Amino acid sequence: MQALTQHGPRIAVTLLPLILVLLHALGVVPMGMLQRLDDIIYDTRLRATMPGTLDDRVVIVDIDEKSLAEVGRWPWSRNHMARLVDTLFEDQRIALLGFDTVFAEPDDSSGLRQLQQLASGPLADQPGFAQRLQSLQPKLDFDAQFARALQGRPVVLGYYFTSDRDGRTSGVLPEPVIQPEALQGRRLPATRWDGFGANIAPLVQAAPRAGFFNAITSNDGVVRSLPLLAEHEGRYYESLSLAMFRLLLDSPRVEPGFAGESQRALDHQALQSVRLTANGAPPGSASLAIPVDQRVATLVPYRGPGGPRGGSFTYVSAADVLAGRLPIGRLNNKIVLVGTTAPGLLDLRVTPVGETYPGVETHANLIVGLLDGGLISKPDYALGYEIIVLVSAGLVLALALPLLSAGRAVALSAGVVAGVVGLNFWLYLGHGLVLPLASTLVMAVFAFALNMSYGYLVESRSKRELAQLFGTYVPPELVDEMVKHPDRYSMTATTRELTVMFCDMRGFTQLSETMEPTQLQALLNTVFSRLTTVIRNHRGTIDKYMGDCVMAFWGAPVHTPNHATLAVQAAQGMVAAIEQVNREHAREGLPAIGVGIGINTGAMCVGDMGSTLRRSYTVVGDAVNLGARLEGLSRLYGSDIIVSETTQVQATQFRWQELDRVRVKGKASAVTIFTPLDTHDTAPPNPEQAEELRQWQLALQAWREQDWDPCEHHLHNLRRQNEKKVLYRLYAERVALARQHPPHPMWDGTTHFETK
Repeated sequence: MQALTQHGPRIAVTLLPLILVLLHALGVVPMGMLQRLDDIIYDTRLRATMPGTLDDRVVIVDIDEKSLAEVGRWPWSRNHMARLVDTLFEDQRIALLGFDTVFAEPDDSSGLRQLQQLASGPLADQPGFAQRLQSLQPKLDFDAQFARALQGRPVVLGYYFTSDRDGRTSGVLPEPVIQPEALQGRRLPATRWDGFGANIAPLVQAAPRAGFFNAITSNDGVVRSLPLLAEHEGRYYESLSLAMFRLLLDSPRVEPGFAGESQRALDHQALQSVRLTANGAPPGSASLAIPVDQRVATLVPYRGPGGPRGGSFTYVSAADVLAGRLPIGRLNNKIVLVGTTAPGLLDLRVTPVGETYPGVETHANLIVGLLDGGLISKPDYALGYEIIVLVSAGLVLALALPLLSAGRAVALSAGVVAGVVGLNFWLYLGHGLVLPLASTLVMAVFAFALNMSYGYLVESRSKRELAQLFGTYVPPELVDEMVKHPDRYSMTATTRELTVMFCDMRGFTQLSETMEPTQLQALLNTVFSRLTTVIRNHRGTIDKYMGDCVMAFWGAPVHTPNHATLAVQAAQGMVAAIEQVNREHAREGLPAIGVGIGINTGAMCVGDMGSTLRRSYTVVGDAVNLGARLEGLSRLYGSDIIVSETTQVQATQFRWQELDRVRVKGKASAVTIFTPLDTHDTAPPNPEQAEELRQWQLALQAWREQDWDPCEHHLHNLRRQNEKKVLYRLYAERVALARQHPPHPMWDGTTHFETK
């Protein structure tokens, strides 16, 4: 939770794409680009998954360029159409015939009407003219011939609806499949039309079954779906494909398939399906449900490229049928659609699988889809699905991306996208559901981009500034830790318990007298570089370099619980580094140098301090001053490292030798000081060292009790064991001086220092 709070602004920025696409999904801020992208995804997926095989159940009789050249320009005389119908049913024995064309006007090509006008006008008195005309009428009435050819056969005529402000109509509509009273006051969301162009009455009387062949064109001009029902003056009419399908099923009745009876109270108008129920079956009986969208349309299950060479359906030239060039029975028991591929007849459409796709083949695809029950559909809950997926994916990205590195953020985003795409494709391939995908993909891409941009431009900038700010003081690995949570660190002064170290080089003055300035500079830089490396390796922060002195501290800016232990380890490493330098000096004939290190742990003020002209990240306070005083005592006690009791208590892994109890200048209370010997992790102390420490503790106790004889005795033994140790010589001198000038009887064994 703390991490999420820390990245609040970044999370908010990452949520922006989610909010925008949600507004699009809800229709508040429609984005045409997203709809267009969804269309592209649908088209691509359709082309990738369509079977691309021939379905021989449906055959298209094509009024093609060849037919127009042989028979004549369209529309043809109805006697040709009658002969075409007769040939298809009698010679080819087809199962069903549908027309993707309309016969909206009477056929006057035979001249019958003109002859009738003459018979009732100028030639009314002409003997035998009327009788002769009456005998010729059956041969000259092409509409009647066509009607007789249609009569009693499984034929579905075609017609179209129009949206004309004047509501122009022509021809006769078939009977509607759903009357208003069957809806119990509800209205279907089918496309409403004002006008129509239907077939002439004689043909409708001969073949009462008809269906409209209108398509639904998307905003980009592509035909992806066909309506199953259309509304005209409150009545609902079926499409050509549905009418032919129903005829194959013995004309079941059409019923609306709403989501559920509970929706009636909500005045829910949208359909889930169009239901086909057997005639005579009671309400609620089993029925065939055809899924539809909010326009009572269904997506066309295109099988492959269109046209005679497309390979999805068999095309037969109408001219070949009329001329008898087609073998008898070639189309036995086939479903036949009469349509055109001739460009001049304007029935070529843009579809997802082709830019010049024959309109008649769209109906063929839908009929096959109805027969196979393999229609794909966009369900009425698509909006709910889209919102759930958007919110789920958006929240995962918004909450997780700010916490991850760039590589893991890429992996998570790719995983989310793959999961959403996989779910979408599984629902499409396994269940025939077309659900929105573009909004989630765009949201994921922009959420990732905004998150990365914010991280680089805002958070990374603050991290870079932090790295620049602390980089010269803090080890790189600590800077790496700091930049993960830059808001936790600042230059503002705070009081914290830290450990401070002062390290002074001994013998530097002697060196400066024998070396050139440039040589001395190079030496100093070399020594400081090695000491700094040791400090940084132990997570220390360099405070400053003061002449031949280095000041460092532990526990800030990065919180380090074991700061005292790290400081002592660093001090031992620095002593070892100076020993290596001295070995190099010995080979070069240079004098040796030494170090004196003072370490103290306590409350200090740490932060950015200084003037308006120059500032630095440093520590100040009484505990810091004590650390500096301890460094000054190291030469006196002959120890490279001296630490206070507060440091010794926290650095428990070391073996210690107590040196003294001192009261330094500027500090009222006494401080016990120690020097580290080794760590408990090394081998146990040898007997000689153990005996030396025992003798020393006895000598120190006798010293503080002013018991000079035992103290002197123990010191004598210690000096025999380690005659070079400055500490033992120092206390021997102190005992001799105390014998001459005894301290006050109430003296507690504390050594007072009045100088720095």
